[in-house]
Amino acid sequence: MKIIFFKLIYIILLIEFIRSEETISIENEPNEYSIHYFGYFKNHERIEILRNFLRSNFIDQYEIKNKNSVFIKYPSDFDVVKLNQSIDHILRKNNSINGIRDILPHKKVLKKLQFNENDAANFSCRQPLQYLDNEQNLVIHSDKKFKNRQIFRAIPKQIINQLNVKYFWEKGFTGNGINVAIFDTGLEKDHPHFKNVIERIDFTDENNPDDKIGHGTFVCGVIASHKECLGLAPDANIYIFKVFTNNQVSYTSWFLDAFNYAIKKKIHVLNLSIGGPDFMDLAFVEKVREVTSNGIIMVSGIGNDGPLYGTLNNPADQLDVIGVGGINSDDQIAKFSSRGMTTWELPFGYGRVKPDIVTYGTHVRGSKRKSGCRTLSGTSVASPIVAGAIALLLSSLKKSERNLMNPGSVKQILMSSADRLKDANLFEQGYGKLNLIEAYKTIKRYKPQASAVPSYIDLTECPLFWPYCSQPLYYTGIPVILNITILNGMSASGKFSQQPKWNPSNLKNGNYLKLSFSYSTPTLWPWSGYLAIEIKVDKSASDFDGLVDGVIKFEIGNDLNSSHVSEVKLYLKARIIPTPPRKQRILWDQFHNLRYPSGYFPRDDLKMKNDPLDWNADHIHTNFKDMYHYLRNSGYYIESLGNNYNCFDAENYGILMIVDPEDEFHKSEIQKIYDDVTKKGLSLMIFADWFNTSVIKAAKFYEENTRKWLTPLTGGANIPSLNEFLEPYGIAFSDRIYEGEYQIGDHTTIFSSGVSISKFPQSESNYLISRKLRDQGEAFLADYSNKTSQKSKIEQVPILGLVRLSQDKPDVEPGRIVVYGDSNCIDSSHIKKDCFWLLSALIEFATHNVLYSAFKESTSENFESKNYKQILRLEKTGFENYSKILDKEFLACKKWQDEPEYPIDSVLENELPNQDNNYNFLNLGKNFNLEDFKNEPISKEEYANDHDQQIYGDEVRKEHEIMSNEANFILKDYNLLFFQIAILVLVLIFCYVKFCKNRLRGRIKRSNYKK
Repeated sequence: MKIIFFKLIYIILLIEFIRSEETISIENEPNEYSIHYFGYFKNHERIEILRNFLRSNFIDQYEIKNKNSVFIKYPSDFDVVKLNQSIDHILRKNNSINGIRDILPHKKVLKKLQFNENDAANFSCRQPLQYLDNEQNLVIHSDKKFKNRQIFRAIPKQIINQLNVKYFWEKGFTGNGINVAIFDTGLEKDHPHFKNVIERIDFTDENNPDDKIGHGTFVCGVIASHKECLGLAPDANIYIFKVFTNNQVSYTSWFLDAFNYAIKKKIHVLNLSIGGPDFMDLAFVEKVREVTSNGIIMVSGIGNDGPLYGTLNNPADQLDVIGVGGINSDDQIAKFSSRGMTTWELPFGYGRVKPDIVTYGTHVRGSKRKSGCRTLSGTSVASPIVAGAIALLLSSLKKSERNLMNPGSVKQILMSSADRLKDANLFEQGYGKLNLIEAYKTIKRYKPQASAVPSYIDLTECPLFWPYCSQPLYYTGIPVILNITILNGMSASGKFSQQPKWNPSNLKNGNYLKLSFSYSTPTLWPWSGYLAIEIKVDKSASDFDGLVDGVIKFEIGNDLNSSHVSEVKLYLKARIIPTPPRKQRILWDQFHNLRYPSGYFPRDDLKMKNDPLDWNADHIHTNFKDMYHYLRNSGYYIESLGNNYNCFDAENYGILMIVDPEDEFHKSEIQKIYDDVTKKGLSLMIFADWFNTSVIKAAKFYEENTRKWLTPLTGGANIPSLNEFLEPYGIAFSDRIYEGEYQIGDHTTIFSSGVSISKFPQSESNYLISRKLRDQGEAFLADYSNKTSQKSKIEQVPILGLVRLSQDKPDVEPGRIVVYGDSNCIDSSHIKKDCFWLLSALIEFATHNVLYSAFKESTSENFESKNYKQILRLEKTGFENYSKILDKEFLACKKWQDEPEYPIDSVLENELPNQDNNYNFLNLGKNFNLEDFKNEPISKEEYANDHDQQIYGDEVRKEHEIMSNEANFILKDYNLLFFQIAILVLVLIFCYVKFCKNRLRGRIKRSNYKK
């Protein structure tokens, strides 16, 4: 019994660090649509517009869904209608008639938590953002990548001590008069922790604003609890917006209604602890912009999909939203916190800096559902900390000062005053850790202005400016693109009143840099915009080695007040080196990658059932970051190609690296690369992924946007197109999917959902390596059809090929070709064990014709390609709607225009970044000591007099940007249940012992009776 007891205690300790697996399933009422109007109309006006539209399209049977009785009296800009027929043909038309702006399928997202006790063997730091009931048991998700990391017991923290909140309370600043909306799972009536709950509204169909999950209560507690686990702003006016049911179901229309109501109620701060990878949802993204344009400061967690890069969640990745990341108690970026960059801009541009700011997100104390406290971790915990901090800061202002506060200015203040984390880059920490005291000093001196994020550009400063600092610039390199965010604290709508100008420094050879600009035009809206900068090196610097600098200057004006202009100066510093040798340069093909959310592109590892979408952008700075670091540390220079193959000079590169391509290859590209390989010595390195039409069809799911069973647009890679690309070289991949471990030399490598090679040129100079692997495709289909799966077949199949092309001309050495059937071992998304050793050996072969000795020993004999069969594409998938290649006779190269230069002698001292003053990039009034500041709390009467006035300035027209497609609201979070589980296990032990003793006594009695 003692052994059993101690084992149970060990399991309890382990369960403290568990995580849940979440399955997101879609349930839909067929033919249900969201109708969006041009502007807001009363109920009877909308119904008349909608009926006219339906009649004009010969639809006479329909049901207009009734809005909640609370909202029906307010004007609205949308309705939901249920039809008895599909109107897909109408969706494909331009429907800007009869006052209707958009028709979108109405979406429903159902989230279920699933637990697998068998996964408790390993601990994972990849923690997705999700709802968790505080009474649910969690389990550890297996991920061998992190199995060697130690598990440490964390001490729950009272967040008010960490942020010096008591300083504000002592001055009488407690959130008085600030309206805070919490979009979550509701709140119990008369919860003892809250004293200013103004309104609890249920936007779901349950008609009960009570919280049966506990997440909404916790978030509310972090912001405004006044007992036990104290919140930051206990006197704030709390508005509870329940947008998720007790079964964690939500509709887009519920959020839209809730957003409209928040505008109506003059909410000041809105916390939205939800997120998902779909940044292309038209209705949701536009409504968020409308909310912030009305002066509401929106705060949202960036997601818990770290430490992988490129995992930002929407809406936290939007310019006008304050995106919050998480740190641990040691001021280090939390493993679970999602990382940037944003991926909206790929492949032609580069992502923006996000998160905006970070704060504590691990083991934070907050309110339980009924009473008492518990701890949670996640960015949806960090988000309400920032929301509460904003409420606290706003309550410290006089009325005249509050009129200057808006989503733009508040973001400027928080970011400018944040503490930089020394070991993190911009895409991990944004502008750093929330510093409430510094934010208070900044907000008291704030003047309306525009600013840039980042506030300076130093491409030599590591780690802050990673990845830019990891590779210097050189002539003929693919231009480097920086995506600068412009924050406008003057008004919701602004403009570039003076276009950006490049002032190269004569003293520091700034003229060696050639810059091009692209920026928000005609307006910056709401409260923000962008400035994209393309940097390349002039030919005159091909042998230069040194630092260069200069300043970019521009002016932002107020759309409503042409005289109010703010000048922004952006210091730029870079290092230029002599152009590296060709054999050290690798060109990464970004252009032929396609991904979610533009369409349903599936995961590359079929075993990752809880992460079905390929959404991390397949970029060298996102899910291929580890591979990028390995190659840079090995002395190679890697450039990302965001254009088609006709747009680069092959003589500059040793290798073109094509990994996991989903798009097609244009016939002009195929011919151009063939010429590059055979006549210019360019080598090809190709990593494929799974493809099988039967498996693709089996991977379908019911997609709410189209109201149809949606089939993936291709497999993990587009093998039919890749085979066409490889046809001139006599190489082809099969559609057989395999998995397993294999050995080459002293190295063990994992093959995950890859394909075999079915066609290969036979020659003594070529090498084809085969290994014994399991037929995963067969097992997948058996599982899909619910057949009793026999043990997967193990076959000897060719998976790696190395080709030396014959030299036709004595003065031209052709390139070499490497093909491998799987990319998962160099992709950090679901990597089990990297194969960077293999990558290094293949590069040596491709660039220097050096063959790893184990390849010779592993060569397949008697391989014949006569069984090769052509792999056909899926038909009628609509792939042409997502491809950048199909239906295009000619592929143009996207080129930027060089900007004129305005040289200066040298950069002025006041234009240089102030390293001692952190990020303080704002033009502020005179600094002060906190002790010199008078204690001037704002009275409740003053707030009451101003309660019906919105504290923010300009109401600006709504501008629409056409995005597209579906919404996916995913909320993920973490809960520690040590004490509850401990008590439960002890009770079970007691019952077990009692039961065993009773049974034993019964057996003894029966034995004695028999005797």
